[in-house]
Formats: sequence, C-alpha cells, structure tokens
Amino acid sequence: MSSSSKQGKIAIVGSHELIRKLCCAPINRYRNITLSRLVYRSADVICIFSGLIGQSWSMIFASVGYHVTIYDVDPGQLVRAQKNIKETVQAYKEKGYLRGKVSADEQITLVSATSSLKECIEGVIYIQECVPENLELKKKVLGEIDEIVGEEVIIASSTSCLTPSSMTEHFKHRHNMVVAHPINPPYFVPLVEIVPAPWTSQDTLKKTRELMEEIGQSPVTLRRECPGFAVNRIQYAAINECWNMYKSGLLSAADIDKVMTDGLGMRYAFIGVLETMHLNADGIVDYCKRYAEGAYNVQKATSIPPPILYDVQTAEEIQNEFTSSIPVDKVADRRKWRDGRLAAISKLKRDLAQKE
Repeated sequence: MSSSSKQGKIAIVGSHELIRKLCCAPINRYRNITLSRLVYRSADVICIFSGLIGQSWSMIFASVGYHVTIYDVDPGQLVRAQKNIKETVQAYKEKGYLRGKVSADEQITLVSATSSLKECIEGVIYIQECVPENLELKKKVLGEIDEIVGEEVIIASSTSCLTPSSMTEHFKHRHNMVVAHPINPPYFVPLVEIVPAPWTSQDTLKKTRELMEEIGQSPVTLRRECPGFAVNRIQYAAINECWNMYKSGLLSAADIDKVMTDGLGMRYAFIGVLETMHLNADGIVDYCKRYAEGAYNVQKATSIPPPILYDVQTAEEIQNEFTSSIPVDKVADRRKWRDGRLAAISKLKRDLAQKE
C-alpha cells in the first residue's frame, strides 16, 4: 500500500429495492443493504447508503486515501457495486474529473466488500445512514444500529427532508445522532447540510463537520432543525415562482429555465444570494436602501402565498414542451450530460481556487 493511503476502513450500507414490510424485519433482512466503514483519525467510520449515491460516497472517501468496505447481504450487489465504482473511477480519470491526490488505481484498490455486518460495525466512531426516504425504515435501521454501536459513535442520516428528532427521539444514543444530507450527485456537488436534533451534542456537530471537510465536501451547519433544511427551502421557493409564471402563461418552460441557466445560475455558481446583494450596490445595506421597496412591491403584486401544489396538469404541459428535446426515455442520457457539466464546473472551481 502506498504512503498516500490512510490507516483504517470505511463501510457503506444501502438498499436498491423498494421499501416493503418495514416494521417486521431486522436490518439484515433488507436486501441489498450496503454498509461502508471509514477509519477517521485512527478509528472507524460507517456510512449506511444505497445504490449510486452510496458508491459516490465510497469514491469520495477513497479519493483522500481511506479504506472503504462495502457491506451487503446480496453478494451479487457487492460485485455490481465494485464493478461500477471501478469503471466510474477510471472514466473520471480519463475525463479529468477524478478527485483527490490518490491515484485512480489506488482508489479502486481501497474499496473492498464484505457480507459481515458485525465486522463493519465493530469499533466505528461514525455512521452515515442513507437508506430510502421512509420514516419507518429510517427508524428501523437506526434502531438496529443503535443497539450495536459504541457509546461514542456518531450516527448521521442522509435524509433530505425528515427531521432528525422524528427519527431519533427514543434511541439511547440520540445525542450522537444528526442529519448529514448530501446533494445529488455528491461527487460533484460538495454541499452537505448538517442538521441537529434538539438533543444532538455540540461535539457531534463539530466532529461531523470536520469529517465532511476532511473528505472534501462543503458542510453547512444549521443551528436547529427545520422542515426542508436549507437547500430544499430555497429550492422550493424558486420552483414556486417558476411554477406560477408557467401557469400564468408568462413564459415558456424553456425560457423559464433559461432565466436560471443563462442568468441567475451563472452568478450563483460562484457567489451566493446575499453576497450578490452586497456586490450589486455599495454593500448590502445600500442595496436594501435602494431596492427593498421595489422588491417588496413586485412580491406584493405577483406572489401567490405558499404552499404551492405542483399539480399534475401543469406538469404534463411542461413535460409536453420537453418532449422534443428531452423525451422521457432519454432522461437517463440527459442526467449523464448534467453530471458531466457539473463535473466540469466542479473542476473549474477547484482550479480557480488553487490560483487565488
């Protein structure tokens, strides 16, 4: 093993199947549940995840030299996961998208597989749960893990919208439980939302953030839990306005998206909303003095109070507009195109940061 690899392992657990009969089976009954273990500062960390996102986490951990062990009760899934990771790492190397300072070949060798859940759990300090977005399944899996882990183990969930208190209230290790929500695809979109329950310890928040920073992600820490966290609250607000503009006939679907891709999105790829306000005047205070009343009047005249229901009829009309450019049977191809563009932006941002 080269000197660039770190001592220890990462384990990843997840499921490819749809949720079935969640409350009556132990964790090892969930088919294709994959567990990944990472040693962080001479100790082990586990990530519980599934499918392509879990494989992305494996590649992220391996890119900084951690040993990754994928756990699954289905040997066939282990073979498929390792094969896809190998092919993806090699493709990223060829395209110049590979993360980290560890070679592609070494990153591939750092990812191994096991069918022993006990082997993955024993001695860990961090667990990342990433099973499908279902409260009862989350509680079932977290409960099983809660019975196995040690007293100092951090247990993080990748949930995108379930509050940590709804999942962890009755567990004995609840002070070590937190949400660490990645943004898809996490290999190219580094943001991770760290969300505490009322009982989550400050030490848990601190160590979770440090780990995310160490593996090259970009964490933000909410001071308290709230529905939707941060990303979805901002995202839903943007979708609401786009939905309303389309329903009112103001713009076509293509032109609405162009407002973001060739307008706001160009700006927000490098600076955020508040910094934009700060730079678009002589500071954000000056911006408010100049534009706050106008912004208020626009909202007063155009805004429809939330919540906005994204209705099927409007969705069908939008989809019909996309039929010629992105038919449903070509959505997977378009996702690959999207990931390639995100990879290029991610690389550009890294290159620019190194030059600053």
